[in-house]
Amino acid sequence: MFRTIIIGSIALCLAFCSSSTSADAWPLMPVGSSQDWALPTTVVIIDAGHGGIDGGASAADILEKDINLAVARKLYTILRSQNIPAVLNRNGDYALSDDNRWHLTRSRHRKDLSQRRQLTEEIDSELLISLHVNWSKKSTERGPLVLHQSSGESSLLAFCIQDALNRQQHTAFLPREGKPFYLLKRVADPAVIVEMGFISSAADRSMLTDPVRQQEVAEAIASGIRQYKWIVH
Repeated sequence: MFRTIIIGSIALCLAFCSSSTSADAWPLMPVGSSQDWALPTTVVIIDAGHGGIDGGASAADILEKDINLAVARKLYTILRSQNIPAVLNRNGDYALSDDNRWHLTRSRHRKDLSQRRQLTEEIDSELLISLHVNWSKKSTERGPLVLHQSSGESSLLAFCIQDALNRQQHTAFLPREGKPFYLLKRVADPAVIVEMGFISSAADRSMLTDPVRQQEVAEAIASGIRQYKWIVH
C-alpha cells in the first residue's frame, strides 16, 4: 500500500504543481505546508494491467504486462500535456499484490486486484482506465474492445474510447458491459477496461509492440477521454 500512496502522491499533475520542466517530469508534493498530509487528487487513474510475476497474456516472449506499461506511460504523458491530471498505479515491472499487506487472502490475484481498487479510494479521482491486451484461440480475431460498468457514465466513457480506437484501428466494434470483472464491480468511479488489441493476432501484435503504433493507441484513448469530458462537463 505504501508504494501505491507514494506513486499517487508524486504523480500529481495539477493539484499541487502548476508547471514542470518536461512532460516526463514527476511533480512533487510541497514540503512544509499545511497540505503535506492531504490526500492527493487527480482526474484519471491509469491502471497498467498485470506486472511482476504476473505477465498476463503472452505470445512467444512477448508479454502483456510490458505492452500495458508502455502504453500507460505514453497515455500518462499525453494527458499531462493536455492539462488532464493523471496518475499511474505502477511505473515499473512489479506486482501490485506485493504491496498488499491488508487483504488477508492466500490468493495473489485477489491481492493484486484489491490493491488496484484501493488506489481509487486513496486518491480522489474521476475516472479509472485499466489497460489490457486480449487473447484468443483464433489467430484471426483482432481489434479493440472496451468493457464498462452498468452505469451510464461508464458506458458513455467506454463508447467514446471505443469509437476513437475503432477509428485508429479501422474497426467497428461496440463496447460491452463487463459484468464479471472485479474492478468494474468494485470501483465507485466511472471505470473501463480497455482491451487494446489481441496479442494472439499477428497484425495486432505488430501494432502493440511498435512504439510508434503504441503512441497512436495512447492518443486514441486520450481522445476518447477528452470526448467524454467534453460531453459530461
